[in-house]
Amino acid sequence: KKVLAGDRLSLYIPEPEEASLKPYDFKLKIIHEDNDLLVINKPVGLVVHPGAGNWDGTLVNALMFHFKNLPQRGSFNDRPGIVHRLDKLTTGIMVVAKTEESITHLSKQFSSRTSDRRYWALVWGDIEVNDGRIEGHIGRSLKNRKVMQVFPEGDFGKEAATNFKVIKRYGYVTLVECKLETGR
Repeated sequence: KKVLAGDRLSLYIPEPEEASLKPYDFKLKIIHEDNDLLVINKPVGLVVHPGAGNWDGTLVNALMFHFKNLPQRGSFNDRPGIVHRLDKLTTGIMVVAKTEESITHLSKQFSSRTSDRRYWALVWGDIEVNDGRIEGHIGRSLKNRKVMQVFPEGDFGKEAATNFKVIKRYGYVTLVECKLETGR
């Protein structure tokens, strides 16, 4: 039913629940570990930190199961040890801070973009050029907030820049290496 002028609406807003992170027994694929940091291979399907629709079963919950007292980064109390993230459907290497000093140092590297981040991706089609740069503004779709969208006019979203080069052509798909500048 449509809301019409003069209609009365009532809205029930429940009391906010205090979020609590629950440890999750998940086998981490550890590539390197020392006193300061942990390097893991995040599998496809694993969400990095709790958020809408994913309050448990995340990488953060798994880290809480395996490690005690991971450092926090600023106001991100639900992301102990996390200095960057990968999308749920992306697999790849992630660095996790284990100390206050390492979270500060790693966070500065990611924010100042001095870390070298490269991804390999299979893209549809045979890309005509051997390398290039993709620029635009990326943000949540105005029609479906679960989907990201490119805003060519730059009126919404955040600036995004990625350099790419072709590694191999397979006819209907092309394997490319992407070097991120902005992380989007």
